Amino acid sequence: MTRPRRPDPPPMQTNDVRIAAAGAAAWAVAFVVLLIVGLPSEDRWWLWVCVTGFASGVFGVWYVPRLQARRAAQEAARAAQREADAKADTEGDKPAETAEHGRAE
Repeated sequence: MTRPRRPDPPPMQTNDVRIAAAGAAAWAVAFVVLLIVGLPSEDRWWLWVCVTGFASGVFGVWYVPRLQARRAAQEAARAAQREADAKADTEGDKPAETAEHGRAE
């Protein structure tokens, strides 16, 4: 005999904006460290790596709240549609009266 399966836990809530901001800050620190240390001319491309990482982090800080808001709105719309469909289904289960039911034979 198998035990019944436990329900899945809800998704973990994370602060994605804070994660993106931390990444951007880390790239900014790396950029400053490379500027202080000084790089030979053939290794200057590392500065651009840091700039790109910082820009990606700033984009994440800007984009993530918009993404989460859009997903929440889509989920709310889906939930409203499911509720409307469920309501229509329960109302559709009632027998509909037709002209044949009212005829006297």
